[in-house]
Amino acid sequence: MPVFACEAIDANGQKIAKELNAASKDDALKQLRAQGLRPTRVTVKPKAAAPPGQEKKKKKGFILFDRVKQAQIVTFTSQLSTLQDAGLPIVRSVKILESQLKPCKFKDQLAAVSEDVEGGSTFSEALQKYPRSFDKLYTSMVKAGEAGGVLDVILNRLAGFMEKSQKLKKKVKGAMIYPVAVITVAVIIMVFIMIYVVPSFESMFKDLGQKLPVPTQILLSTSQTLRTWWFLIPGVPIALWMVLKLITRSPKGRLLMDRFKLNLPVFGMIIKKSSISRFCRTLGTLIASGVPILEALRIVKDAIGNVVISNAIEEVHGSIKEGDTIAGPLRASGIFDELLVNMIDVGEETGELDKMLIKIADNYETDVDVAVEGMSSLLEPMLIVGMGLAVGFIVIALFMPLIAIIQNIK
Repeated sequence: MPVFACEAIDANGQKIAKELNAASKDDALKQLRAQGLRPTRVTVKPKAAAPPGQEKKKKKGFILFDRVKQAQIVTFTSQLSTLQDAGLPIVRSVKILESQLKPCKFKDQLAAVSEDVEGGSTFSEALQKYPRSFDKLYTSMVKAGEAGGVLDVILNRLAGFMEKSQKLKKKVKGAMIYPVAVITVAVIIMVFIMIYVVPSFESMFKDLGQKLPVPTQILLSTSQTLRTWWFLIPGVPIALWMVLKLITRSPKGRLLMDRFKLNLPVFGMIIKKSSISRFCRTLGTLIASGVPILEALRIVKDAIGNVVISNAIEEVHGSIKEGDTIAGPLRASGIFDELLVNMIDVGEETGELDKMLIKIADNYETDVDVAVEGMSSLLEPMLIVGMGLAVGFIVIALFMPLIAIIQNIK
């Protein structure tokens, strides 16, 4: 229940100040009059803002692995935009959407947000307490919408941006499911053959007492190694993952890893184009929402997810601070291609930089879609050929000694 700071005059004409818990301002006025006081000023007392990251904890039962999903935030933003466009107050809109959710962490967060707004906080200030759910990009756009009185428009734009970003991520991840699944099954089959099938041939070859061909010796040595160190097989991917995590903890390691990703064949081009698409769409959306260009670049730099491109954006930020254009530093970085730089240059000259950035993002997303589909089509035959070569090597290595025996008998 909100707390109201009240000033009133008592029966003796003395001015007094007090605080009341009331459901509304009218309720607070009624309480004062019931006490024989004449109210002169009644305002909602703002709640003390919690530091960012310290979320309000509401114990409504423990839910294992409970976290806020991106899809929940996208749906909430889209529905909130519709309710705001219909003219509903922000508190009522949030409460309506909160009531539709099943018990979860996001439901608790929305309940706390509505309470904070009722207590005198702005909507953007209430959202800033939950940076894991509502990042800096989200809260900055909401703040710009509140300042310009166009919160419904900003929320609609933000929902569209989030939907496109989520669609692109799903497409890239979906394209990787097939090759990962095939490689995993192939590795399991190969390990089974090497541990359980090859040893039966090995005992037979020993009984023959003749020198084995080099491919057969390689196959038997590999089989022996796998049988001896089989317990390390699950540990190899885990160890590699831990090493990569340790490398990326340091700034230099993160820079080297991100540069390596950009230089990968096929995958590097997809990563680069998707990162540049995210940069253009995020920056264009922020500028169109009224966020100042320097603040927008700071937000984009933190949200881009690649140190190499982030460093290039940092150079742009410094150049604009000194009165330069965006296109110049982007061209000097060597990461952004000439067509993109020229389109941004035209956008700056015509005063429609936000529209040009969105158009560039659309073009790059189309390129990423084509590249992902092409990669999927290319990976399928490559995986089949790879599996065929591996199986063929095993078959040839096992039958070469048998063929030699048959020839000797003849």
